[in-house]
Amino acid sequence: MINALLIVIALIAGLTLLMAIWGLSLYNGLVSLRNRYRNAFAQIDVQLKRRHDLIPNLIETAKSYMSHEKGTLEAVINARNQASAARQAVHANPGDAAAVQSLTQAETGLTGAMTRFMALTEAYPDLKTNTVMTQLSAELAATEDRIAYARQGYNAAVTDYNNQREMFPGSILATGFGFTPAQLFEVATEAERAPVKVQFGTGA
Repeated sequence: MINALLIVIALIAGLTLLMAIWGLSLYNGLVSLRNRYRNAFAQIDVQLKRRHDLIPNLIETAKSYMSHEKGTLEAVINARNQASAARQAVHANPGDAAAVQSLTQAETGLTGAMTRFMALTEAYPDLKTNTVMTQLSAELAATEDRIAYARQGYNAAVTDYNNQREMFPGSILATGFGFTPAQLFEVATEAERAPVKVQFGTGA
């Protein structure tokens, strides 16, 4: 009787240990995936900040040539400021899905404003051949490419994390330990799918 009781106790202890190891493995896996997507956003953050820093310089350069386009220039700056504020909110907490969604919307608005601005510059040959404008536009084009690449990496990391937290048995721990869903940084409109035209220096 005592031997049987000891066996049962040993089995329970062994099962408890296995469950603890299993749970710890799941927990660490979720932490690792969460850190991965947060790090991936940090790569986007760097490029978005660069984009937001370049745009005011671009607008300032264009001002003297496009004095009759004040509304468009102001619209770009306003959209840039909104996107910059949204970026800073996500920078403070990449796990905030609502903040990431707001950033996506703000960036979409900024892209639309930039697209309208760049289309108008076609009517100003002297601006198109301005050396500073050419340099800034080239830097912006390169930054747009890096943003697109970084966004792909971020979305892949978010998808892996969300899959792990939603699928059994990870879903058991995810809810209890506060692993909230992460938000994809998605292209919201067809307009954003088309790259902003920022190529200068070809003349009128």
